Amino acid sequence: MAFHKSIYNPLALGAFASALAFPMFLLFAGASSSPSPEKTRPELEARFTSAIKPLMKTYCVVCHSKVKPQAQLDLTAYSSLASVTKDYPHWNLLMERVEAKEMPPPELKQPTPKERETIVSWVRDVRQYEAKRTAGDPGPVLARRLSNAEYDYTIRDLTGVDLHPTKEFPVDPANQEGFDNSGESLTFSPALMKKYTQAAKEISDHLVLTSTGLQFASHPVLAETDRDKYCILRIVDFYRKQPTDYAEYFLAASKYRYRVELGVPKATLLSFATEAKISPRYLELVWNTLSVPTQNAGPISKLQAMWNALPAPEKGKPDATTRVGSVAMRDWVLGLRKKLAWKFQNLRVPGGFSDGGQCFVLWKDRQYASHRREFDSANLQIGGVPATHAIPSRRKKPAQTIVDPVDSDLGIPKLETERALYLAEFNRFCNIFPDSFYIAERGRMFVDDPGDKGRLLTAGLHNSMGYFRDDTPLLELILDEKGRQELDHLWLDFDTVAFVPERMHSEFFVYERAESGTITDPEFNFARAEDKAALSDEKIKLLGDLYLAKAKRNGGEALTLQAIEDHFKRVSVNIRGTERARLAQEPIHLKSLLDFARRAFRRPLKESERTNFLTFYQNLRHKDGLTHEDAIRDMVVSVLMSPNFLFRLDLEASDASPQAKSGFQTASFAEPKPPILTQKSGILPLTDYALASRLSYFLWASLPDKELLAHASAGDLHQPNVLTVQTRRMMRDPKIRALALDFGGAWLDFRRFEEHNAVDRERFPSFNDDLRESMFEEPLRFLLDDFQQDRSVLDLLYGKHTFVNATLARHYGMTGVKTTGNEWVRVDNADRYGRGGLLPMAVFLTQNSPGLRTSPVKRGYWVVRRVLGETIPPPPATVPQLPADESKLGNLTLRQTLEKHRADPACAGCHARFDSYGLVFEGYGPIGELRTKDLGGKPVDA
Repeated sequence: MAFHKSIYNPLALGAFASALAFPMFLLFAGASSSPSPEKTRPELEARFTSAIKPLMKTYCVVCHSKVKPQAQLDLTAYSSLASVTKDYPHWNLLMERVEAKEMPPPELKQPTPKERETIVSWVRDVRQYEAKRTAGDPGPVLARRLSNAEYDYTIRDLTGVDLHPTKEFPVDPANQEGFDNSGESLTFSPALMKKYTQAAKEISDHLVLTSTGLQFASHPVLAETDRDKYCILRIVDFYRKQPTDYAEYFLAASKYRYRVELGVPKATLLSFATEAKISPRYLELVWNTLSVPTQNAGPISKLQAMWNALPAPEKGKPDATTRVGSVAMRDWVLGLRKKLAWKFQNLRVPGGFSDGGQCFVLWKDRQYASHRREFDSANLQIGGVPATHAIPSRRKKPAQTIVDPVDSDLGIPKLETERALYLAEFNRFCNIFPDSFYIAERGRMFVDDPGDKGRLLTAGLHNSMGYFRDDTPLLELILDEKGRQELDHLWLDFDTVAFVPERMHSEFFVYERAESGTITDPEFNFARAEDKAALSDEKIKLLGDLYLAKAKRNGGEALTLQAIEDHFKRVSVNIRGTERARLAQEPIHLKSLLDFARRAFRRPLKESERTNFLTFYQNLRHKDGLTHEDAIRDMVVSVLMSPNFLFRLDLEASDASPQAKSGFQTASFAEPKPPILTQKSGILPLTDYALASRLSYFLWASLPDKELLAHASAGDLHQPNVLTVQTRRMMRDPKIRALALDFGGAWLDFRRFEEHNAVDRERFPSFNDDLRESMFEEPLRFLLDDFQQDRSVLDLLYGKHTFVNATLARHYGMTGVKTTGNEWVRVDNADRYGRGGLLPMAVFLTQNSPGLRTSPVKRGYWVVRRVLGETIPPPPATVPQLPADESKLGNLTLRQTLEKHRADPACAGCHARFDSYGLVFEGYGPIGELRTKDLGGKPVDA
């Protein structure tokens, strides 16, 4: 803020309005010149000596002296103007009390009106003098560590994953205004250092070294199963996002056909594909297939007939009828493709070989994968005669013969001369409409077994780990070049991150030795799963030769023997390929690490810092013997433990180049030490990088994003028009929620309401976790709307609207509000239900109630202290407690009980300042519910 801290109270509503005008005040750490003060320092000094000190001695020091000073305020300690300005908040409070005639207390000697005005006017003149003298000067700008909230948000935006690393940290201490992001309160103890070190290590456990750089998973990825989970879900998520529903293509093609009727005669296939979010290249293929007439033979002619029968859509009306027809076409295509698909039986070798082993199951996977766009002509019915199939038994029983039912879709002419056209049309149909675009899961040994679900991307091995890629039709028909590259990278990451080829070969030993017993012969003892040398080309070749030889001895057929020979060749090629890929990725990871450090430091790295990082990496690899992955993890920890990351360092040389605007040396990669900042003469404007950090941490409580840093690099962020545009952009970003939660939550003191457990749930059963979370969310939604829509700050007090979901609407009795589940809606006439603005929100009413009664004292104090920004001294230790249960107040109401309490002169001074604010909320019960009677059954007087 560009307000001197000695005269700025961030709790006042006016300060909140000033905060919304924040960007322009960010430009300078201070201004170099200011208008001449109207009052001079000698004049103020003279008035202090001649008038103020005598008045203090006459009326004030009787209570506020060195001997037991009331409210810990010793007025005899102020001997000069400098001592007053150094502790101005106390004098501002003194001025308010004197002006309100609250001080001196009524029983003591009172100053005349003219004497009161003398004190008040002098304090105000001091404030005006200091405000003009320090205009543009923020005072000392302390280097401070990131607060817990800032650390969490920064890690989220730095890694792309919301890890909440500070969940085990101690709560940040707040300053006297309730904010926990001030340099004075954010200290760095040895115990906290350990917390940060542990958090950095745990964050690095989420690191994934991909083919494109550094990524972070939502879970640790050290164990093999965790690596599998991360890679598999990325691939499956990619698959499921792809537009493979035939119905969408049939519908889009129909719309394009009737584009004139729809009022868009110049629309293109691309525009319809974009609107429907489907593949333009596949839509073009489907359009050509449906729109170009074909001979009346085979499935495409039937599909065209169905498409031609779709009704023309009407402009401005839903396409429900056309969609139903498109879905029917889709279902017909899927049904026919299933009938035409190839079926492959397991390969077998007599004498101890399991048909569930890798050699045979992977061969079967490859057969299916290579026939996705083909069909088995044996499934067709020549002359309408059903085909027969021999189904081999798995338990040495006679094979079963199954006769297919008559199916007109499968019929082809009996005459061979007429059959060729039909075969060509079936082939074209299957080539355009594959039996599957991709396979996301397989059952054990039976690729299409619907009873064995959940084995994502597995090869279908029997009780053995292994994966297989089957998505060629998706690559060939749906994806564009960018999509194909992305999918290829995902599968490459799976192999390199999860060590899939190596682990599958190790699994070969486990299964073939323990499950099937195929390689229990002594000749196979040379290679075992725990032996890393078993992954070498030499041992793989030897294993393959011995395995093949045994299969030959046992009478394996030629196709089976070829599958065995090919398998071991592929194993060796795949393992060597992933090894080369990992080696080729190392420079990519180092480059990504330097970019990670740049983003973490919120500025470009200096050349010396880049050199230090690379030297550190080489030392970890060659001196400490770490693997590439472990070295990168250690480097990530060093970045996260650097003062350049942990601390907000905004004091930078304004004349430094954009590439070197830091002002601080890179810390060693051991324990960080808080930097020592030297005081510089004068007031310097912030650099663009410091400005970017101030703006992002104010609005987002997080680091600057790519666009903000780009403007800092260009050197134009300090320009008012650029700064305004960036601020408005950032206000629209979902990350602005941090401003509502951390600024608004600290200001209004509701950040920890989700932990609030003071409510007696037996007496108030409606107060469940859902209601508590809804109460907490209401002010966040309200503040966000105020920020993002640039509404009047007065709406916070006088607005007649609020935001509710179904739970909160029910609690508020908003029967006319239509919302379901956790959908939030704005209610513009909330005053009809006793709501509107911040003050009657249930979160504040509940938080400031003891549990079994209301508390006008707490509610009023919250309004005066948090909303209006007044300072109220703490209550004396001997203050009597009111009954905890409102129903046990006897014949008195809570209002009447407080009246008796205020009858005590020692209590009246403070209570007179806030009780009235709290009593107006007596129409709301302990959980903010509307009421006309209190818990004792007595009418409420609000």
